[in-house]
Amino acid sequence: MNTPYRLLCMAVAGTGLALAAHSGRAAARDAPASGAKASVPVAAAVAGHGGDEAVKPVFSPPPESAIPDDAFGAMVREGERIFTHTRQYAGHYVGNDLDCGSCHLDAGRRADAMPLWGAWGMYPAYRRKNGHVNTFAERLQDCFMFSMNGKAPPADSGAIVALSSYAYWLAQGAPTGVKLDGAGYLDLGAPAQTPDYRRGEAVFARDCALCHGADGRGQKAAGVFVFPPLWGSGAFNWGAGLQEVNTAAGFIKANMPLSRGGTLTDQEAWDVAYFMDAHERPQDPRFTGDVAATRKQFHDNKWSLYGIEVNGHRLGSGAPGKTQSRRAAQ
Repeated sequence: MNTPYRLLCMAVAGTGLALAAHSGRAAARDAPASGAKASVPVAAAVAGHGGDEAVKPVFSPPPESAIPDDAFGAMVREGERIFTHTRQYAGHYVGNDLDCGSCHLDAGRRADAMPLWGAWGMYPAYRRKNGHVNTFAERLQDCFMFSMNGKAPPADSGAIVALSSYAYWLAQGAPTGVKLDGAGYLDLGAPAQTPDYRRGEAVFARDCALCHGADGRGQKAAGVFVFPPLWGSGAFNWGAGLQEVNTAAGFIKANMPLSRGGTLTDQEAWDVAYFMDAHERPQDPRFTGDVAATRKQFHDNKWSLYGIEVNGHRLGSGAPGKTQSRRAAQ
């Protein structure tokens, strides 16, 4: 790619990210606040992922302008800062090139992108992933260990308190213990065809490479990642939720390409998710020392490619100097 064209692509990419990252927040800021501090959930009409489902109401978090101007509001704003600029404000807990907002879009507001308002009211809860009842603080710690490939902040740390406060504030008016529409990722059901690496590679080249780079390692502007890496040392590790193809397919279908969510067919979402997850990434922190044993203990399901051979390479076995964590490389 010639230099002027690359610069143009970077400019378009940077603009696209800025629009996506701030669209929900900007709309929330501009919306008039009703009342001083409290807000009421608003039903927003959203179409089903395939266009054939009934329109369902989705919880709407309060506008940013409603954050109170007091000590609690200051903590909420700190949580928002950490959430959207994690490497800057909580970098000593981050081991890759991601922020919380890399996956939880629109500052944790967007439905079908694991919004914070959908998570807060569901904890404490039993999680099969670690075999015990988790608090919300522990769920946040897991995000740092797996999705951020870093280390867990103490449960009473400033980062966890701030992020918990932000999630609690976003969820004002939402019922407790009720799975809200749009609270997680889309469930696409079984794919019509077995997900395919080559078909996924073609989708990636057509719809994803402009932003995430032809090598999937993300792109920077002014030295800062504006589009996150999808594999390699700067990406989420083998313990993160998005390494499971079904989870990645649901996220991609609803949200990607950026600003054009819902435009891929279900099969294209499955195929490109498979392609993404069929690349090496940092090791699962729970690694037992043996890939097969780690798969049996933690990845024994049909949608995890950990320990599976793809294109002659057993995923999870790594490549020295290529899939180590950022923290280990520093």
